[in-house]
Amino acid sequence: MENISSGKRKKELKNEEKNKAEVKTAALERLAERAAEAIGSVPSLVAHSIFFVGIFSLLFFGFSFDQILLILTTVVSLEAIYLAIFIQMTVNRHSENIEEVREDIEDIQEDVEDISEDIEDIQEDVEEIGEDVEGIQKEVEEIGDDVEDIQKDVDDIQEDVEDISDDIEKEESEEDRERRSTDEKLEKIESALQSLVQDIEKLRRER
Repeated sequence: MENISSGKRKKELKNEEKNKAEVKTAALERLAERAAEAIGSVPSLVAHSIFFVGIFSLLFFGFSFDQILLILTTVVSLEAIYLAIFIQMTVNRHSENIEEVREDIEDIQEDVEDISEDIEDIQEDVEEIGEDVEGIQKEVEEIGDDVEDIQKDVDDIQEDVEDISDDIEKEESEEDRERRSTDEKLEKIESALQSLVQDIEKLRRER
């Protein structure tokens, strides 16, 4: 991302320099372009035709043919020189524009390469995250298996607790029955002893 920002800063600097250069040469270049465009237009053809007819009409005003040719040659030569200059300025400007476009394309290419590198880095990060997610998924599955095993153990322990509770209840009921039978035996023994005591007292009285 830093490479992209540096590329943008380079573009901004180049644009500033370009604007300064355009301010200096804009008027002259616009004039050259307009002149080149005007010379290659239909009105220019008409104007040149009228000019040539007018030059040759100087024969009727006392000018010799050599003088007319000299004037015509001089004007056409000057026009050709200025036209060549205007055309060359236009070509130069278009060449500069093409060069600037080429530089912009190179900058864009660099930005694309930087973005491609960033995308590759992001892709690597995504792959690493995917691997981490897979590892976490495996750990979660293992934890799930452990939880199932623990749940089974808890169920088994709960069953054992229920069995122990049943056994305790059975033992308590047997103890109660034994206690009741013991109490009944003791009551019988007490009643028997009481009857013996009564018989003994009766025997004493009879003696």
